[in-house]
Amino acid sequence: MPDVNIHSLKALAIFKTLFEVGTASQAARTLGITQSGVSRSLSQLEQNLGLTLFLREKNRLVATPEARELYEEILRLMGNIEELRHSVLALKEFGTSRLRIAAIPGLAFGFVPRLIAALLEDNRGFSISFDMMSSHDVLREVESGHADIGFVTLPVSSRVLRVEEWLTTQARCLVPRGHGLSRQPRVTIGDLKDEFLVISNQPNVGADPLLTLAARHGVHIAGKTEANIGAITALVANGVGISVMNPITANDQLAGRDEVVMLPFSPEIDFSFGLVYRDDWKQARALEFIRSSGRELLRAYAD
Repeated sequence: MPDVNIHSLKALAIFKTLFEVGTASQAARTLGITQSGVSRSLSQLEQNLGLTLFLREKNRLVATPEARELYEEILRLMGNIEELRHSVLALKEFGTSRLRIAAIPGLAFGFVPRLIAALLEDNRGFSISFDMMSSHDVLREVESGHADIGFVTLPVSSRVLRVEEWLTTQARCLVPRGHGLSRQPRVTIGDLKDEFLVISNQPNVGADPLLTLAARHGVHIAGKTEANIGAITALVANGVGISVMNPITANDQLAGRDEVVMLPFSPEIDFSFGLVYRDDWKQARALEFIRSSGRELLRAYAD
């Protein structure tokens, strides 16, 4: 086919309409041109391509397999053009059309998905990659440029990243509904004596502080189940044991279920979360949106 120009694009548009409506007369009415204009355009397109696109049978046009393949290619081209249009809109609004996010599991079950939804609400042109990993791995991914921003458990340190503290909150105790402790206004470390615990098997999300606290107070526990943080609330709901977790993760996982009671816990165990990014992202409009929307979402958790 010759180089693409305005005339060849017009011919392809006429072919697409003709393929969809099935007759030259209907294509002419749809496009607002003459029927002879449709026929001339089709003949010229077939000549340029060296293909027969329609068979003429008793004043009917029957599409050939080549016509169907060309039609599908045109649809793909139109989809790419629409994707490009959305990408340009995203570039104009946020300064980028692609965003790669890495986040700790504690924020990955509700908070970050809500943040992504807010980002895409007005601009579907954004291309987003979202991975869940430990704080250490989040730092490594952002430092290496494999992720643009990351959500981490604080404190962290990096010689090449900017670190913003977003929230410090206190742990809550998760107790199966109907358990004796579920009727108390508050659970203390002493209340965990001879209880079964459910703790995270991942680093930096609260397992070590709870066990350290129990050891420091001489509290003997009956046993423990270690699990991925995504399964902890389900284990508590099924009566496996009691857990202590940050309220952000707990609220995300407990939405819509009432088998677990969430109570204040003492002494306090602090959980701090923050955002990390490289210097070249400090002026990005997308970062400003994430910063403002993310902190607004965190206020909703506090409410």
